[in-house]
Amino acid sequence: MSRFLRPLTRAVTYTRWLHLLIGAAIPLMISFIYPGLSDPAFADWMLIALQPIPLVAAVALLPSIRRAEGLQARLMLFPGQHARVPGADEDPGVSVAPSASWRDRGRTAVWLVLRLEAGAAAAFCTVQLLGTMLALLGSVTEPGEDPGVLFPVPAASWTNALLAPLPLLALLALAVVAGRLMATAARRLLGPSPKERLAALEERTEQLLERNRIARELHDSIGHALTVAVVQAGAARAAADPEFTDRALGAIEETGRAALEDLERVLRVLREDGQSASRRPTLADAGQLLDSARASGAKVDVEVTGPLERVPGPVSREAYRMLQEALTNVLRHSGPVPVQVRLAVDAAALEIGVRNPLPTGEEATGRGGSGLRGIRERATLLGGRAATGPRDGEWQVHVQLPLG
Repeated sequence: MSRFLRPLTRAVTYTRWLHLLIGAAIPLMISFIYPGLSDPAFADWMLIALQPIPLVAAVALLPSIRRAEGLQARLMLFPGQHARVPGADEDPGVSVAPSASWRDRGRTAVWLVLRLEAGAAAAFCTVQLLGTMLALLGSVTEPGEDPGVLFPVPAASWTNALLAPLPLLALLALAVVAGRLMATAARRLLGPSPKERLAALEERTEQLLERNRIARELHDSIGHALTVAVVQAGAARAAADPEFTDRALGAIEETGRAALEDLERVLRVLREDGQSASRRPTLADAGQLLDSARASGAKVDVEVTGPLERVPGPVSREAYRMLQEALTNVLRHSGPVPVQVRLAVDAAALEIGVRNPLPTGEEATGRGGSGLRGIRERATLLGGRAATGPRDGEWQVHVQLPLG
């Protein structure tokens, strides 16, 4: 029983019924002009329901009508976020964009005609059922005059009081069923067009790609800072040299400050507060990255061929992160070992190579973790390729990125 009574306790049931009754306003106003409402026949009722159709179909050609109907449908046919009902927080699936094609205009016209006819039927049923209920109550003690309703009223009897609630219950049941049907029709006729769905899908894809990029940025930056801090702290403890300890603390401070700047920039992007994000590091800042690795005890030899300033901004920024992850991987898994870094720029591509001896007593699988996977993903997104793994007793990272 509660399953059938629950819809009657929800406000959306009555806002849906009100939405239906509003649709009867146009045929009601036109009926005052013709054919009038003084003792109308069945043919007059049919004319009242049909004659506004050309008018609403013409109004549907205006692009803004689809937006107005979509906003009204969202407001009155679906529970708001404040409503404590299941699914209230979900997108109702009704577009609020203006008509962008003739197909949108056609769907809007069908919706307006449906709303017109459903509203006229809802108003007619409301008047008839409420009139029947009042006629039954009035005939309890004495026979009344013709109430003007379609449903026959029994002769005067006290039992009519028991029948009086039935029309009201029928009206409430009709309100629940008709409201749900109109909500379903709104999703079909006012729902997003294929073009809008494609645009929403593209926007969602861009958001996911941006989140994925931010996750990689945080992994590379914070992971590098923590790795350097751990290596420096361990080396300082083992060395027991005040001078070396001072240098190690300085390197930890510098690396931590750079990581905090990256974190602040990423948080600005996530907040979307309109502030401009700080500049992302490029290969022009690779010197600080290499100095940080050297301060951790690694012996880094660098070979640069070609002008790094010719590398486009997006490629240079991603290349910096790849180099950062490669050096972080060296410090994390091999410790302070000799590292060979090669940066080569020609007319068509940028090549990055990082080599270091494999740690003794460990077997390299070549698969790597999320950092190496991130290097390969970055290279693929830029149209390049990356290879990571053991070769000739060394761990090698080789990346080739097109400059076009």
